[in-house]
Amino acid sequence: MEKTETFKSFYEDKFGERLDILSNDNADFLMIPHDGCIDGKPILYRRRNFYKISFLDGRFVVHYGDKSMETKGTGLVFFDPKTPYTIESLEDSTMGGHLIFKEYYLDTYFRNHINKLPIFSRDHKPIFSLEQVEIEKIITLFDKIKREHNSDYEFKNDLIRNYISELFHFAVKKKPLIKTHTPTDTKTRLAKVFIELLDRQFPIENPGDPFVFRSPRKFAETLGVHVNSLNRAVRGYTGKTTSDYISDRLMEEAIILLKHTDWNIADISYGLGFEDPSHFNHFFKDRTQQIPSNLRI
Repeated sequence: MEKTETFKSFYEDKFGERLDILSNDNADFLMIPHDGCIDGKPILYRRRNFYKISFLDGRFVVHYGDKSMETKGTGLVFFDPKTPYTIESLEDSTMGGHLIFKEYYLDTYFRNHINKLPIFSRDHKPIFSLEQVEIEKIITLFDKIKREHNSDYEFKNDLIRNYISELFHFAVKKKPLIKTHTPTDTKTRLAKVFIELLDRQFPIENPGDPFVFRSPRKFAETLGVHVNSLNRAVRGYTGKTTSDYISDRLMEEAIILLKHTDWNIADISYGLGFEDPSHFNHFFKDRTQQIPSNLRI
């Protein structure tokens, strides 16, 4: 997989000038019309270290994590730094645009971190299809953002943050999510720290820098708890055993690497922490009833 794209490298590759010549505000947020992203270069499948909201019209395939989702018509798509993605256009389109911003552009705006918003949950798709009345509302918001972005108003970024917040809440309200009780007991905190520690090991960008923590016991030792306590916490929070949760996360990353990199099977197996490719093949076949190379045919 390509290395994580930074906000700085994206800007300098797209516009051919150094990012450090911009003011601090303009160096944290960009608005790009859809036709401004069409330059003949393919959009590489990779993670980015910034957030992106895309307003798309036409036929597109969004490759997001280990899934590929086709969208037809007009839609709003939300991307975060945790998940690799690319957008593949299936037909020409001139309507739409993209909002790109660093994490700390909105850091102090929300009471909780924006990656805690339901639209960035691993369990939900990031694409929202729009009805005509909703399309008009999104066009109005993008027009307001464009107008402020191009203005000299001293507090324009406060207004832009308000409009981005409206987009977030529009998406959350449009696709109601099951409300769950989120207690703050010790078991819940332990499960959340485990998940954060697991996610922190991805992406795997080099087979020589492999996935390290693979066993529940290793996680328990790192977290300073008994493995049974960790298992109870994870099962209570996710409904899965610790081993199954780790295995599911490994499978997700394995599919990403098989589909979107040219690494050979051995490199992928070592990168995921398997001692040899035969162990990886057994792991993969046990969960998918097929061998890893089938995903490349």
